[in-house]
Amino acid sequence: MKCHNNIFGLCIIGTLILFSACKSVAVLPTKTPVKKVNVSALATKIKSGYPKINKLRSRIRAVYDDGKRQQQVIIQLRMESQQKIWMSASMVIPIAKLLITKQGVSFYEKFQKNFFEGAFELINAPFNTAFNFNDVENLLLGKPFLDPTVGRWKQISNPQYYILIPQGRKAGLQPTLFFDPTTFLLKEQRFLIPQSLQTLTIKYKNHQRMHGEYLPQEIEIALVDGENIRKVSLEFTRTDLPNTLYFPFAIPEGYKQISF
Repeated sequence: MKCHNNIFGLCIIGTLILFSACKSVAVLPTKTPVKKVNVSALATKIKSGYPKINKLRSRIRAVYDDGKRQQQVIIQLRMESQQKIWMSASMVIPIAKLLITKQGVSFYEKFQKNFFEGAFELINAPFNTAFNFNDVENLLLGKPFLDPTVGRWKQISNPQYYILIPQGRKAGLQPTLFFDPTTFLLKEQRFLIPQSLQTLTIKYKNHQRMHGEYLPQEIEIALVDGENIRKVSLEFTRTDLPNTLYFPFAIPEGYKQISF
């Protein structure tokens, strides 16, 4: 009997230790960030909240502002996860279309009658970056470009956000990620553009909940170069998650191809 009691006691102690260990790495919603959080547990909690969608459709009010002038464009967005991102822009009348796939980018605009077909130079050339399809999709869905559950990350103390930076990365973008301590949603990702003094900042100002998933409702993208700031604000309206989507795209005849 004594032997059985000892085994039973060890089982209880082991269960309590395991429960305590699990409890110690759990990251719970708080109004202010925990100063020394378990970064691995935090990253897991963040990733568990990523939106899980197949197809998305939205109308976007896009405003460009370079400090001297503002220009507004309406964009119709259609996206199939890990497959296609389609955009049609208009200013009263349709002016341009864009199609992004894993293989590359296709684009044409009606004013100058130009078109582009190729890899991702159209997106990367202005910033000296190496964005791919996943990066563009992540931007639109409010997910960080780098997965915080992969590699080593460090917490930066802040009274308002959980701030994470990668450790040991030598090449490519070096992101600083800001997460809400209550919802664990990405609020901002900030990058120094390689081989330049430019800073790229992407802020997620509002989110909307659809079918249990949190999606960005307002995104602000800013490129800071010294005293010059260029901003693009994206306001998502009429967003839905349809079962079927079509991606009509055909470059008109007579258009001139551009390259980088």
